[in-house]
Amino acid sequence: MSNPLGIINNLLALNSVQIWWYVTRAAGLVAYLLLWLSTAWGLGVSSRIFDPYLQRNYTYDFHQFISLLAIGFLGLHLTVLLLDHYLPFSVLQILVPFTSTYRPLWVGIGGIALYLTLLVTVTFYIRQRIGVRTFRIIHVSSLVAFVGAALHGYFSGTDSSLLSVKLMYQFTFLSVVFLMAFWLISLLQSKVFATRSSQAQPIRRI
Repeated sequence: MSNPLGIINNLLALNSVQIWWYVTRAAGLVAYLLLWLSTAWGLGVSSRIFDPYLQRNYTYDFHQFISLLAIGFLGLHLTVLLLDHYLPFSVLQILVPFTSTYRPLWVGIGGIALYLTLLVTVTFYIRQRIGVRTFRIIHVSSLVAFVGAALHGYFSGTDSSLLSVKLMYQFTFLSVVFLMAFWLISLLQSKVFATRSSQAQPIRRI
């Protein structure tokens, strides 16, 4: 009679030294896609693209949920790196950017992107204490975090040689560039409209 554990090991390669490497690669890709979705969704909320179709409270809560989910997969990505024996990382290499022996520049950029993502997410819960202006300024750094994550994944990921993964990075990056341009144009138009409205108001005579 066949051993059930042996069958599972053969199917899933659980006894392979590379199993944790597969898991961390998958977790990293999922985390990146969630971070992209969070960034794109946040730009959509800021530029009010979804307002005609969805309630603003829903879009805001969904944006926050995606951010937390991305951090969860980032945590899995980093935790599995510590367990991996195929390409081992130490705690110091994970926590301190540019100390990794494996592609230190791009892995270090990924570490900075992680810290920026954590900073932006934490401000969700303390925005009333730090003020709206500070919250918005910090929140803009999420764009820097996304660019850092894209560079980290593209240049340090072992799957980046695959055509499908290359196309994924290109599509997600260009889509964020488009949404960022749309957001900036919408912001500029709002400021111009507000300036013209204030200038059009009649001057009160004393």
